[in-house]
Amino acid sequence: MERTDQQPSPAQPQPNQILAQPATVQACQQDYAAGADVRQTMDKQEARRR
Repeated sequence: MERTDQQPSPAQPQPNQILAQPATVQACQQDYAAGADVRQTMDKQEARRR
């Protein structure tokens, strides 16, 4: 009787979509603008701790 226990091959990592995109000034500006609410919330939380 032949034993054919084979380990399944590990899944190949998927490419990182963030790293696949070029860093442009316009993309950075859009990211910064999209994070305005997060920065505002963090500023409020920091102010309460003082």
